[in-house]
Amino acid sequence: MPFPAFVVVVTTLSNEILRYAAFTTDPAGGNPAGVVLDASALDDAAMLAIAADLGYSETAFLTAPPEGLEPQGRAFTLRFFSPKAEVPFCGHATVATSIALAERIGVGDLTFATPAGTVPVVVNEREDGALVATLTSVEPHVEEISEDDVARALDLLSWSKDDLDPSLPPRVAYAGARHLVLAAGTRERLADLDYDFDGLAAYMTERDLTTVQLAWRESPTTFHVRDPFPVGGVVEDPVTGAAAAAFGAYLRELDLVPPAVTLTLHQGEDLGRPGVLRVELREGDARVRVSGTGVVIPAGA
Repeated sequence: MPFPAFVVVVTTLSNEILRYAAFTTDPAGGNPAGVVLDASALDDAAMLAIAADLGYSETAFLTAPPEGLEPQGRAFTLRFFSPKAEVPFCGHATVATSIALAERIGVGDLTFATPAGTVPVVVNEREDGALVATLTSVEPHVEEISEDDVARALDLLSWSKDDLDPSLPPRVAYAGARHLVLAAGTRERLADLDYDFDGLAAYMTERDLTTVQLAWRESPTTFHVRDPFPVGGVVEDPVTGAAAAAFGAYLRELDLVPPAVTLTLHQGEDLGRPGVLRVELREGDARVRVSGTGVVIPAGA
């Protein structure tokens, strides 16, 4: 009887904790993620303990794919833990995991069964040798949010209604996880982030929000974004792929960008960890594609 494809693949993988920075080619930039390529011997408590000890916004854990998902050595179950809890989807940890896998089993297509749904990824190599992972989100949706909920969020952020960009109205957007989208009227407002950590964490928990996606529009297709993440035990997520996917869905739903467009999101600059995300919208496909590079964080860095 042949061994399952995952068993064959993990002979070349490892249960060690890898560290990658996503959406950057600089180990000191982007968003750091922990990656465990073979978590088959770990239970939930062990995965949460590893994530908490590492202290990154998320750590990714791979196990065998569920029955029915074609393995062929390139399909996996992928789970994400923040230092405080499991999260349904994490874009930067997906990118980090994809690049870690590609370095070991080759570039090409990957398939991940996540708590949010099936997420396909393709990894390509650029001419400069950098690997680029492009994930395709689950089906997104966008929801209205009440004026009272917006006012409460602004109060917790120490923002006022006048700080908002009226052309980008508040919404809750989902592309694997829920994010509250609030757009700043100026780059200065976005740069000045000092919020009520415990209060915002409680607010977000009550509304099942993963981050608050704060954005400022530099040009029709270029944005600067930030993501408070107190529910994960982290003040701010440096570069956020899941929120980028949700933000792309938000912009399309409100007809704020063309139906087919590639957007550039800059994030992490205010934290000293700059990263770049490419967000692609395709006409006739509701899903959102998010692309980025990734690099190993050296031991001791």
